[in-house]
Amino acid sequence: MREYLFMALIAAAVTYLLVPLVRRFAIRIGAMPEIRDRDVHTTPTPRLGGLAMYGGLVVGLLLAGQLTHSGEALAGTGANPVPALIIAGGLITFTGFLDDWWGMDALIKLAGQIAAAGVLVFFDMRLTSIPLPESWGGSTSLDYTLSTIITILVVVVTINAVNFVDGLDGLAAGIVCIAGMATWAYSIIISQDITGSNITATAAIAAVLIGACLGFLPHNFHPAKIFMGDTGAMLIGLVLASSIVTVTPVDTSAIVEMNKFPVLLPLLVPAAVLVLPLIDLITAVVRRTSQGLSPFAPDRGHLHHRLMDIGHSHRRSVLIMYAWTFLFSFGIVGMSRVGVPVLLFPAVIVLALAVLVLMALPRWRGRGGAHAAPRDDNPDDDGPPTGPMPPILPQDPQVRRQAPPSDGARASADGKPVIPAFPSRS
Repeated sequence: MREYLFMALIAAAVTYLLVPLVRRFAIRIGAMPEIRDRDVHTTPTPRLGGLAMYGGLVVGLLLAGQLTHSGEALAGTGANPVPALIIAGGLITFTGFLDDWWGMDALIKLAGQIAAAGVLVFFDMRLTSIPLPESWGGSTSLDYTLSTIITILVVVVTINAVNFVDGLDGLAAGIVCIAGMATWAYSIIISQDITGSNITATAAIAAVLIGACLGFLPHNFHPAKIFMGDTGAMLIGLVLASSIVTVTPVDTSAIVEMNKFPVLLPLLVPAAVLVLPLIDLITAVVRRTSQGLSPFAPDRGHLHHRLMDIGHSHRRSVLIMYAWTFLFSFGIVGMSRVGVPVLLFPAVIVLALAVLVLMALPRWRGRGGAHAAPRDDNPDDDGPPTGPMPPILPQDPQVRRQAPPSDGARASADGKPVIPAFPSRS
């Protein structure tokens, strides 16, 4: 347990310390594009925060490989997860860097995602089997070709799901951090019933991912000083997918005493930790294709946009989506430890959806509330807009009367007017 905490703290510290340097670099090279119609921030803000996250991940993974318990587990998987994640992460980070700096065609970016997933497969980080109930034939082993295709599909879908949900300050980093915590907790729970290098490797990868996200959040929470951009969103999506790939092929017969639905756990947990990004991804694809647009065409129809459109502030929208992710992911993980009937799942899902609907509809709370007014009449109440604040001119008429008239202002040697610091009445 102490090793996981240590590697998470190191990854968080390195990421936190690298962000200011990356921010200066992004400003210097001009990686802070103009405001787009779908953006919610008001001033250009530097991107490329994913470079700092990659630095934290690399240091955390290298450290994990040197620790006693996690180092033996990572070396014993036969998949070389440390070099696999460093190389694949470097490839996806470079792809995101070019996209954040110059812009990139969606198909080229997709090719970079497939290539990064292919690196994981090359290092044997892939799904080797799919756990199924005995009535369905039991766990199904996958041949190399099918394993490669499914692994690449899982990785690419996860990367794009995280990338799609990255639309508000701190949103993607927080959601992936919660998902990583749930994955880590699940791996720790099942490690009490079975032993295996893959389980410990999953916990180590999740711990480093948690640290990188926590180290970035202080700089990225509203009002954000820097965005992670595609550089970071695709990177943490790749790492989250790799933790899912390593934890899913579990021998369900080994955890049959763990719960009344053990065979469902390796499939339910990944779905639970990704439920919010996947919902956003699926609805975006359906919405855009139904309008005759490309699935990658940008718009303002994401879940976070809808929350703000109905009156929630920037921070409150982010916290609501945090709550959604926590409720689904830790709900499944909690039930994996406590023996409950399978029929409880629909009840929990209905309850969760009811809570989410109530949280997402502030107008139901009555008239005259803080969120009853339209967004135009009720700006974000959680701080200044993203980026530096513009200069504020004095509005007090008394202050205006104290300002010297333009025709009587003193002039400096080069002819420029000089306004006294403490003007007196004329």
